[in-house]
Amino acid sequence: MPVDAGTTAFEIDDVSKVFVGKTPVQALANINLELRAGSFTCIVGPSGCGKSTLLRILGDLETATQGRVITNLPSSNVPKSAFVFQEHGVFPWFNVLQNVAFGEQMAAVGKREREEHARHWISEVGLTGFEQAYPHQLSGGMRQRIAIARAFATGSPSLLMDEPLGALDAQTRMLMQEQLVRLWEAERKTVVLVTHAIEEALLLGDQIVVMSARPGRIKEIIDVPFPRPRKVEIEGTEEFAHMRQAIWESLRDEVQASLRYS
Repeated sequence: MPVDAGTTAFEIDDVSKVFVGKTPVQALANINLELRAGSFTCIVGPSGCGKSTLLRILGDLETATQGRVITNLPSSNVPKSAFVFQEHGVFPWFNVLQNVAFGEQMAAVGKREREEHARHWISEVGLTGFEQAYPHQLSGGMRQRIAIARAFATGSPSLLMDEPLGALDAQTRMLMQEQLVRLWEAERKTVVLVTHAIEEALLLGDQIVVMSARPGRIKEIIDVPFPRPRKVEIEGTEEFAHMRQAIWESLRDEVQASLRYS
């Protein structure tokens, strides 16, 4: 269940991150950001700017070197956040039904209930009929749909998504974008999605956080004006083209700066 719209789901307060090693690397510097409950936030920035690190800090997979993250999400027996990664991370030894039900299995939900929930989400992502199939029998797009269904099936109030569609071919990616928009609009979970694709950020997000080259700082926060529900057809509009160009202009210097670290 998402928290009430209008409240703050995540408050990022002066967060910095330094990876300690032979040569310390500062990934993030002084990040301040509030994420509303039920919002869809997209983070864009050049490679190596700390986008994924910030996502992992939000999900308690990394610890900030400085600052803190205040999380205002409902307490329950399910994880506060579910992850979807670019490498879909489905379990090859589980079939589709078992993969989607895994989160609730770990939360000790009864078998009948978790399988009922899993079948619902399998249907929502268009995989009905593949419940007994194993990942190696499916395409990359289908495996990513398993990962997305599993994240929704956990019941977690927030989804943290790191380039979840980045490995898909262009046509499958467009279909998955529309599917993800539809699922989010029905559930209104708090979503934070990292992407390199400006078009994807404009199609999916309520707001776009533009980050600088390393160390990653917030350069700009852009509110997306397009009404919902959205379909990929908006990408053909003049307003969409203008916004895409404006975001690219904001990113261009940062991408050039990031090449120094490549």
